[in-house]
Amino acid sequence: MADKPWLIRTYAGHSTPAESNRLYKSNLAKGQTGLSVAFDLPTQTGYDPDHILSRGEVGKVGVPVSHLGDMRALFDGIPLAQMNTSMTINATAAWLLALYVAQAEEQGADRAALNGTTQNDIIKEYLSRGTYVFPPAPSLRLIRDVITFTTAAMPKWNPMNVCSYHLQEAGATPVQELAYALATGIAVLDEVKATDPSEEVFAQTVQRISFFVNAGMKFITEIAKMRAFVDLWDEITRDRYGVTDAKSRRFRYGVQVNSLGLTEPQPENNVYRILIQTLAVTLSKDARARAVQLPAWNEALGLPRPWDQQWSLRAQQILAYETDILEYADIFNGSEVMNAKVEALKDEARAELARIDEMGGAIAAVQSGYMKGRLVESNARRLAAIESGEQVVVGVNRWKETEPSPLSTGAGSIQVVPESVGQEAIERLEAWRAQRDAKAVEAALAEVAAAAKEDRNIMEPSIAAAKAGVTTGEWGQTLRDIFGEFRAPTGVGRAVRADAGGAEIEEVRAQVEAASGRLGRRLKLLVGKPGLDGHSNGAEQIAVRARDCGFEVVYEGIRLTPSEIVNAALEEGVHVVGLSILSGSHVPLVRDVIERMRKVGLDDVPLIVGGIIPPEDELQLKAMGVAEVYTPKNFDLTRIMADIVRIAEIAHKEAA
Repeated sequence: MADKPWLIRTYAGHSTPAESNRLYKSNLAKGQTGLSVAFDLPTQTGYDPDHILSRGEVGKVGVPVSHLGDMRALFDGIPLAQMNTSMTINATAAWLLALYVAQAEEQGADRAALNGTTQNDIIKEYLSRGTYVFPPAPSLRLIRDVITFTTAAMPKWNPMNVCSYHLQEAGATPVQELAYALATGIAVLDEVKATDPSEEVFAQTVQRISFFVNAGMKFITEIAKMRAFVDLWDEITRDRYGVTDAKSRRFRYGVQVNSLGLTEPQPENNVYRILIQTLAVTLSKDARARAVQLPAWNEALGLPRPWDQQWSLRAQQILAYETDILEYADIFNGSEVMNAKVEALKDEARAELARIDEMGGAIAAVQSGYMKGRLVESNARRLAAIESGEQVVVGVNRWKETEPSPLSTGAGSIQVVPESVGQEAIERLEAWRAQRDAKAVEAALAEVAAAAKEDRNIMEPSIAAAKAGVTTGEWGQTLRDIFGEFRAPTGVGRAVRADAGGAEIEEVRAQVEAASGRLGRRLKLLVGKPGLDGHSNGAEQIAVRARDCGFEVVYEGIRLTPSEIVNAALEEGVHVVGLSILSGSHVPLVRDVIERMRKVGLDDVPLIVGGIIPPEDELQLKAMGVAEVYTPKNFDLTRIMADIVRIAEIAHKEAA
């Protein structure tokens, strides 16, 4: 019997709920079969648009949803009872699900009819994505609340999407991706098991947990990884948890293929990369994805346009409907090569899972910095292999000669979110607050707080709060006041390589020593992550390589205000400030940092910026006074270190 096509999605949302609604309707009209909602960083981290950390971040990497009115606009004209909706949301997953339920009920939908997924995986946020809010224990409790609520009230909903996607983006090897994702699943199931559900309810819980994975360019390895996931999840749920129903033990997953490997140079080559990676998760019937969303070919350049998303959508449709891959049994069954690779991955993953178990589980391995440190180390090895040419990336470190691309030049080559969306969101927020019943809001928040303090399930009070008009920031602050906030280990100190060598690094070390002698003290670099951008992989690798090269490095992790970064630069007496921003908010955040540096007399300290920065924005940043701008095409970290030495010395001479 022919297999059914997977759910075909594109990951989308930007600017405003109304703009995103138009995009969703357009994609659905083009044949998309499910929605995948991207939320902006303030929404993901529980802030309203008028919070200081939201400045420049509103609507940049997703859609801002501050209250039920925004949710109404987002899904206007889209019947939620008939939709399969994936929401990439973690720390505030309970709140966004509450808003979704409230909106669905306004539409007349029964909760039990709602079909979709909340990602709701906080462990990978501590390790890779950075949109965590609360400490691990209360975060795990919120995941449990969503799971137990949906199991009872929303049986078609997947309450958690264990997410290994960002682990690979942060440098995870296939073994680490397997082990860390499965360790996360174990931690969550242990938390649910502690509530003492019946065997039937627990089996339903296992059945509703899904996974969200990544597929890279190592084609055979990626197929083997997915087959290993299937076997290991079946093994864990059967042997560790005693789930006897084979259907409940089935490994169910969705996928977005690798964005880390998308290149800024010759971006048209990314089309082939995306297709090859998609084959890795669709060819093997026994390990086929249940849902697929593809990045656009130009995401290394900036936000993709509707046409770019359409191109990715068409790739899925051609694969599913024009080829015959859905018509046959698994073509890899009986393959000696595939079986050997799968067994090798399973053995290594079991060994890594055993190490994590010995530490006390995934939460303990997060708090100790073990898993984060391993990811930073793996990413450092990956980047070093690209720099040396050992790992070939076509158009980047080999065959770099190219004709100008007609696809990625000229005005309008990428989607641009205007800076005005932040102020417009604040105005909508103020209007919303003005028309609601303040006493009802106060009472609803008090009930949310009581549920949190008393360890009652947070979902029903949150749904009531959504209907009362509570905002994302108010819900988030209420729980911050009770649970506190958390700063995850950076993994940078653990990853520094004392034996890092090579002629290039030795040469830069000598330059650092000489410059330090002329400056009278060790050359010091501050690496800062302003705003809410939690993609810290680049910043971590810059910090590691700088220490390898002999710099003194100040790196305090993610989510700092411009004021905090400038104060650190002043107190630490740094020679160069480097900012890493991948959320598209570089222009307003850099402008703010520069203005603050000038006010405190740091205008002679050079500022460099790295991120996904379009050429026209690079010109604007340099006109503001930025000394140098680095984008994904600048993959040679050692060369960047040499640049920083030169920039620091020039600034010192000019100030003398």
